[in-house]
Amino acid sequence: MVCLGNICRSPLAQGILEKKIKEHNLSWEVDSAGTASYHVGELPDKRSIEKATEYGIDITDQRSRKVAVEDFKDFDLILAMDASNYNNLLKLSDNPDYQSKVKMILNYSYPDQNRQVPDPYYDDGFENVYILLDQACDSLIASET
Repeated sequence: MVCLGNICRSPLAQGILEKKIKEHNLSWEVDSAGTASYHVGELPDKRSIEKATEYGIDITDQRSRKVAVEDFKDFDLILAMDASNYNNLLKLSDNPDYQSKVKMILNYSYPDQNRQVPDPYYDDGFENVYILLDQACDSLIASET
């Protein structure tokens, strides 16, 4: 799960998918990162923590980190929250096998529409972001199981 600073959208997405992985007894591993290093080592935004808590998810064990090239080796999917992060991810490697792992997360719930998860940092749209990510994670699980 990848957004810009790894404090709002991608930590929520990680927490949501981790909860669903447990509920479905899947042996998947999920992580999150940012394309920028603004917040490396920090907790998720308090509003993300609060929103996750409302839905019974604890994301306080997460710490922001920047995407690394090794992530392309370690993960089968690299899910971008928006077009800017999608394009930045593609620039990290010229390996077509790695680039093919990069997907827009909302394409799981809105196929081929390349919709973007809005950044709630400035407009406080955390409930909307949660709903979008929850639906996308359900669709991801349905498509992969």
